[in-house]
Amino acid sequence: MGDPIQLKDEGNKHFQAGETDKAIECYTKAIKACKDKKVLAVIYRNRSACYLKQENYANAASDASKAIDVDAADIKALYRRCQALEKLGKLDMAFKDVQRCATIEPKNKTFLETLRRLGAEIQAKLKTTFSTDSRVQNMFDILLDEEMETEKRERAANNLIVLSREDAGAERIFQNNGVPLLLNMIESGKREMILAAVRTLSGMCTGHKARAMAIIHMVGIDKMCSIMAVDNEEIALATCNLFQCINDALTGGDKREYGKEEALVLDAAKDLKTILLSLLEMVASKKVPGHGRDQALNLLSRNVPRTTKKEKDNSKTLFTIDHGLKKILKVCGQVPELPDQLPMTENTQLIASVLLDKLYDDLMCDPERNNFRDICDEYIKSKIDPNDMDKTIHAVNTISGLLQGPFDVGNALVGRQGIMEMMVALCGSEREVDQMVAVEALIHSSSKMSRASFIITNGVSLLKDIYKKTKNERIKIRALVGLCKLGSAGGDDYALRQFAEGSTEKLAKQCRKWLCNPQIDTKTRKWAIEGLAYLTNDADVKDDFVEDEPALKAMFELAKSTDKTIIYSVACTLVNCTNSYEKKEIMPELVQLAKFSKQHVPEQHPKDKKDFIDKRVKRLLKAGVTSALAVMVKADSTILTNQTKEMLARVFLALSQDPKDRGIIVAQGGGKALIPLALEGTEAGKTRASHALAKIAAISNPEIAFPGERVYEVVRPLVSLLQTDKDGMQNYEALRGLTNLAGFSEKLRVKIVKEKALPEIENYMFEEHDQIRQAATECMCNLVTCKQVQERYLEDGNDKLKLIILLCGEDDDNLQIAAAGALAMLTAAEKKLCKKLTLVTTQWLEILQRLCLHTNPNVQHRGLVVVYNLLNSDDSELAKKLIESELLEILSVIGKAEDNPKRQVAIDAARTCLVKAMDLGLIKPFSNPS
Repeated sequence: MGDPIQLKDEGNKHFQAGETDKAIECYTKAIKACKDKKVLAVIYRNRSACYLKQENYANAASDASKAIDVDAADIKALYRRCQALEKLGKLDMAFKDVQRCATIEPKNKTFLETLRRLGAEIQAKLKTTFSTDSRVQNMFDILLDEEMETEKRERAANNLIVLSREDAGAERIFQNNGVPLLLNMIESGKREMILAAVRTLSGMCTGHKARAMAIIHMVGIDKMCSIMAVDNEEIALATCNLFQCINDALTGGDKREYGKEEALVLDAAKDLKTILLSLLEMVASKKVPGHGRDQALNLLSRNVPRTTKKEKDNSKTLFTIDHGLKKILKVCGQVPELPDQLPMTENTQLIASVLLDKLYDDLMCDPERNNFRDICDEYIKSKIDPNDMDKTIHAVNTISGLLQGPFDVGNALVGRQGIMEMMVALCGSEREVDQMVAVEALIHSSSKMSRASFIITNGVSLLKDIYKKTKNERIKIRALVGLCKLGSAGGDDYALRQFAEGSTEKLAKQCRKWLCNPQIDTKTRKWAIEGLAYLTNDADVKDDFVEDEPALKAMFELAKSTDKTIIYSVACTLVNCTNSYEKKEIMPELVQLAKFSKQHVPEQHPKDKKDFIDKRVKRLLKAGVTSALAVMVKADSTILTNQTKEMLARVFLALSQDPKDRGIIVAQGGGKALIPLALEGTEAGKTRASHALAKIAAISNPEIAFPGERVYEVVRPLVSLLQTDKDGMQNYEALRGLTNLAGFSEKLRVKIVKEKALPEIENYMFEEHDQIRQAATECMCNLVTCKQVQERYLEDGNDKLKLIILLCGEDDDNLQIAAAGALAMLTAAEKKLCKKLTLVTTQWLEILQRLCLHTNPNVQHRGLVVVYNLLNSDDSELAKKLIESELLEILSVIGKAEDNPKRQVAIDAARTCLVKAMDLGLIKPFSNPS
């Protein structure tokens, strides 16, 4: 153990050098070694200063208190504790400390100013508290008064919600007996009252663990579930949000330091487990209406599986599988056409399938996956009963649900002996409901090509029979979709067509006919889009479809409807029409080799070439595809899976290829819709959405393309495209987008700097590719007016300024304009850079002269502004050096030139430089300025 005095002194040196972590380390070692109380007090006081610097206010206050315990009049420790307590929000305690400081040193201006400021803040807080208390009480009085005007009650409800979103307001509501009063509002049974109460509770729980736990116990989990089970979509959604706020607060959304109270709110595991079990009960309860069931499934989907695979604990998923998998399978197996089924919305079964997929994907090893499969297998076996057709079709529908979720599990069940045969037999049943369920199961099970070829052999004739003989449109359309799917099993490979020439076009024509028929219900028309999603692999079908504007518009209207299960099919269709799916590059050498070895070579359809794709994109834009995409992006997060988001991002990127089309995309809300796609989803999806954003940001007015605060959300996706693993086009477009944003406002420039874009932009200024280097330099030119960027150029030990000067000497006019512009703004903003400019490279004067002699007036003007900045830098030696060089002659020639509108700006700048030189006494006025 070292000498405490020596360790203290070492800590002091680190502190003065700004190395607070090392200083804390030294002080901590000194504290352990020190026996002298007075020295110990000084070390604690010093460590308190380090914690203050690091914004660790709780530790700063604690260390200062230990120093004060030794010497109650330690003025430094008292003031440090005052600063820490103020930051912790304990104003009254901070006031007492600074009061003692001012008593010891009554003439210290800092203490007196702090005393005055804290006194004013305490008074304001007291005033706010009292006024908030009376406001809260007044709001409840209005809300619970039956005779009060409706408008006043609505205003009071909205005010209460707004107040609950502020921490101080939420605490006042809680302290003023707010929760029982909110329960009274819920008991009123009136929709507006229930919504206001639930939303206020959500605000009170947000980010506050202690309050969230208290509210759970005061309201009760069963009561919250019963509110979510009210047959009203808005109330179900609001209660779902309340559960989410509680979950976030209990699982780490709350960053407060509770100190001694921590033990009271530490263990939320029991409450979280109770919530999980209650939600699983809701999933399979007949008393719960469709919207409540949807929200219960949504909450499970959001909060049970791990958010990232880096987390090691998947115990919530295992618990859910053991206690709730059969309940989720029960939802998947419901057949709405049969009596005594669970109440559901059109989205319920898809949400359940997505949840099953997420749970299965969250499993970490084979035994866990085997257990999942075994539970599914056991459930299906228990439902298959040759004497009870209702139970059997429930089992088949459950398999359909699994095929739409964890496909491998569903596929394994279809492969079991007798299952496929049973499905084929059900297709021939006399009951229409049996046929419908069986055809749907066949459609879902033929997703893999090997399975499709089995069904082509066994089921095509059956589906054709059903299609021809049935008079029920709902079954007819499903049989058609089955045929569509089987017909497209070869993808876009022209040589692998499953059906005869022209058959797929006939099927597509029938799908379009159904799609445009408003007499058919939405669920049935949805299947028409499902059919087109498969058939549009064929380029002839794509071309016919985009030419059919009524069909396109009908699809877009359906995409905007409440049935969100349609989104995936619409996204697939649009990806096919725009050819924005992933295509492997085929090497000609390998094609020759494959032909030689008589292997199959994929063929491109003539209508899949670029000019045809461009025409299809224009048609889609004209029909209003962007507004449909904007609505689809807002869908419920459970239905809008990462895969669907990626497809939507691919479509957006394809639509934004032509700069002329980007105005239409912005006008129809495409700019706003792209932001969430760029921030969440698969890496490929986020990259494509970010690329589309970059294309729009590069040429649009940011105020119009991304109104309000949204423009600041665009920066991060663009910065992500600067990473070295992204391709050159993405780097280039991102730089252009950032250039446009950086030229828009100081707040945006600061945001770009905060997102750590500067090092990446500087790297691209070294790039060999001319366009990327130019784009990076232009971006930097727009950023240099930001103070933080200027500070980077002032730092020693880097070549940033040297690079800008050398880029001014390149032969490319546009690059010179950007580099010289950046140099002109830097030297105007920071006079120190004028001197530094002459030290970083010996070529500075030669480059400056070349700029001033440039034939391009824009480059010349920027060079002359740099000369003026150097003359105006308060460095007489530098000014003298400039005037003694050939620059004087250059300035004289330009300044004496006749006025010329094309070069007037440069001529005026040269004259300003000469006037400045005269003011400095370096030259005498010339007699004849003409």
